[in-house]
Amino acid sequence: MAKRSKLVLTSDTVKVKKPVKSKKSLHPRNLHRTPYDFDKLCKVSPELTEYVYQTPRGQTSIDFSNSVAVKLLNQALLKLHYNVEFWDIPEGFLCPPIPGRADYLHYIADLLAAESHQRKVPIGAKVCGLDIGTGANCIYPILGSQSYGWHFVASDINPLSIATAEEICKANRALKGKVKCRLQKDEKHIFKGLIKPDDRFYFTLCNPPFHASIEDAQKGNQRKNRNLNRSSGKNIDKHPTLNFGGQGAELWCKGGEIAFVQQMIKESKRFSNNCLWFTTLVSKKENLPAVYQALKQVGAIDVKTVDMAQGQKISRFVAWSFQEVNTRHGWGRDKA
Repeated sequence: MAKRSKLVLTSDTVKVKKPVKSKKSLHPRNLHRTPYDFDKLCKVSPELTEYVYQTPRGQTSIDFSNSVAVKLLNQALLKLHYNVEFWDIPEGFLCPPIPGRADYLHYIADLLAAESHQRKVPIGAKVCGLDIGTGANCIYPILGSQSYGWHFVASDINPLSIATAEEICKANRALKGKVKCRLQKDEKHIFKGLIKPDDRFYFTLCNPPFHASIEDAQKGNQRKNRNLNRSSGKNIDKHPTLNFGGQGAELWCKGGEIAFVQQMIKESKRFSNNCLWFTTLVSKKENLPAVYQALKQVGAIDVKTVDMAQGQKISRFVAWSFQEVNTRHGWGRDKA
């Protein structure tokens, strides 16, 4: 029977000064704990300037329901904090909120540190992660490689997403040699046909499709836009666009999140010796019992649930391993 636990992790030996004002509950190593410094952001990306405004409360912000503003903010954040000079995605593709994406990686780093006798986060090229559904934005490999020096395999079923991710990686010296892109040619599978026999991943990560249909995705976006407009004091748009974008498989799949995660768990058993920790975000708390049941059925040895929070939003990821503890402690020592 798998050992299941709620994992409470702290930062490793890196000391982090607590800011006077920080975004509630972001990871201690997250560079975005403090409010955005729009002066610095506009300096590295002047195009952002025309989208910056003062909220009714006197705070500097952008209109997060505006897809152009959100993309320009991401470009500025990646330039200022992650050494990425070029980053662009096709119109309509998912434009991810960077602070939350960074949190997932920092907590994975803590998960890996917990397997070390020194309780230190492993850094450098020996650590390789597999990003399932990297999208055109390739955000997890970018953040992980620049934060910890990790290497990544970035996968997706959309050829345009892979082509765009490859373009981003080739255009930035900081990403050279750190990210390999792989196309998943069979949309019915997640790991099968993607993981090669000689692959050894420290972890996989995934932000699975949330919705069960495109109609559900559109309704969800409308709710998000209404909340954003209310918080910003702006009028509600009766015909909102997808402010963070998203194409097909980025937003929905048959059966929604739970079906996707269950398929991932089923396939992970076959590749149990290729990966130290399999992980995935689980946005709906009510899906956890079904996730745990699926993990029990495949015989996962250890299962951990890691809670995360960004302001009022609560999220989590589930991690599972088929490796015994002693094996996990020695993972990667034979790899330069």
